[in-house]
Amino acid sequence: MIPVNTPLLDGNEKKYLTECIDTGWISSEGPFVRKFEEMFSGRMGRKYGVAVSNGSVALDAAVIALGIKENDEVIMPAFTIISCASAITRVGAIPVLIDAHPQTWNMDVEQIEAKITHKTKAIMVVHIYGLPVDMDKVLELARKYDLKIIEDAAEEIGQLYKDKHIGSFGDISCFSFYPNKHITTGEGGMILTDNEELAEKCRSLRNLCFIPEKRFYHDELGYNYRLTNMQAALGVAQLERLDSFIEKKRWIGRKYNELLADLNDKLELPVFQTDYAQNIYWVYGMILRDNVPFEAEEMIKKLGEKGIGARPFFWCMHEQPVFKKMGLFENEQYPIGERIARRGFYIPSGLGLTDEQMTTVSIKLHEILR
Repeated sequence: MIPVNTPLLDGNEKKYLTECIDTGWISSEGPFVRKFEEMFSGRMGRKYGVAVSNGSVALDAAVIALGIKENDEVIMPAFTIISCASAITRVGAIPVLIDAHPQTWNMDVEQIEAKITHKTKAIMVVHIYGLPVDMDKVLELARKYDLKIIEDAAEEIGQLYKDKHIGSFGDISCFSFYPNKHITTGEGGMILTDNEELAEKCRSLRNLCFIPEKRFYHDELGYNYRLTNMQAALGVAQLERLDSFIEKKRWIGRKYNELLADLNDKLELPVFQTDYAQNIYWVYGMILRDNVPFEAEEMIKKLGEKGIGARPFFWCMHEQPVFKKMGLFENEQYPIGERIARRGFYIPSGLGLTDEQMTTVSIKLHEILR
């Protein structure tokens, strides 16, 4: 089986982990946590970094820190991972959905303004798979309507939008370091901001809202969202190699583009670049064209039978049973997102992928579709 993702851990990861063990600093109190925060925020051009236990809780903390509350509205994409909507609904706020753009798979920014009401407090931008959201329009709307921006940059670590780092646009920006991300800490996440007050709020939330001068005395409920020193040590080692990881991802994208070019009548391959960014290929995704007589679920099964790992795309928020039970998104339809979700899938594209494995994946795809 060629797995859908294999991380690269052959840099300083073992050296730094050994240092954690030798010094005894294995909890969230260790020095690698602060080092990782400073290195990562500096790389992304932000003033403050707050390391947390995963990307989902980074979104939770961001929503709480911005003061979003019950019945507030937050505009977000219909086509994304459920963590984004969960963070909004947990505080009693209402996700307001935007359909996907058919080429980039991101939220269609031209649809945002029509959804803004007097209840709208923020826009949650989610950069999907490899190309970023067109941020100029989002920033313009945020200024016009005095809205906050929550930026989920989990899938595009190191990506640029017009020479500025993704993750540097939000009032609060969130990252994930799950093993399939461009850098990994196993589990883990980061919150970035240029606002000192927001940074301190997030630090408090991740650490049970301890009061510094009276540790076990609380006037607010917080969470244990802490990242361990061992995880941060992995992050430091991985961040040292981010440029080479991005280069490898783009090489994978170019190679697949060449190998699969003759399947253009069967597959919609990812866009190589837009006016504002070049694809970073977090995953190499594709969409079955309408003339293929089965959907992504069947394609993934067929690939699995041939020893190729594959994964489906996200399922749209308005079709999630849990939100239907909550009475959300009744009678709403987002046809672009629905089609992408049903006919989209991605193939092995992790950093450990070899040239030989990619050729094998291509051969098996050709066998199925030809």
